[in-house]
Amino acid sequence: MTSLGKQSLSTNLRLAVLLLAAGEGSRLGSTPKALLQKDGQSLLSLFCHSITAFAPAEFLVVTGFYSDQIGLELAKLKKDLGLPIQTVHNPNPKQGQASSVRMGLEALQSDYDVLLIVLCDQPLVGAMEIDALLKQFERREHNKEVVLPMVGQQRGNPVAFSKRVIADILAIPKMVCRPFMDQHPELVQIFATDNQAYVADVDTNVELARFDLKRF
Repeated sequence: MTSLGKQSLSTNLRLAVLLLAAGEGSRLGSTPKALLQKDGQSLLSLFCHSITAFAPAEFLVVTGFYSDQIGLELAKLKKDLGLPIQTVHNPNPKQGQASSVRMGLEALQSDYDVLLIVLCDQPLVGAMEIDALLKQFERREHNKEVVLPMVGQQRGNPVAFSKRVIADILAIPKMVCRPFMDQHPELVQIFATDNQAYVADVDTNVELARFDLKRF
């Protein structure tokens, strides 16, 4: 993870962050992936330290499984880093990630320009990757409302959305981001990159070992 100062952000865009941390981590034997440890810090802590450089106006975390443990970590990070962290609890996380996305979108309150939707289990996404994605969003074509990183043919994360397109998604009952993007490819600008950070995540014990992560 590379640390960047606030001056590194080349835009005055108002940033909101939606972090998805509701999953069970069943393929890891039921483990809170947000709390996996890398170099003595949780993945949640590493991401929060990275995002401080961008002074988000809103930072919403959707919890589900392990909400108590994740809530304790978030409370400490909020105090230590001064981030505007708020949580929303998905009472039915077994319904899948889409339910957490929709719940998070409905809970956003700030007057943001760009929303980053972030997964909690991407150990290589740091300030450099966030900065590159936000720069792509700032420079996007005038008719594009989403910036999607792509590594080869693989979709990456985080993904950047305009507030306008989030309003369009919310206007459709039960709609979430991925199917909306599939239905409206004309609104999506591809950020083609060879940076594996955007597609590296942790679902199995093999990946746990690959990224030298330890269980909470």
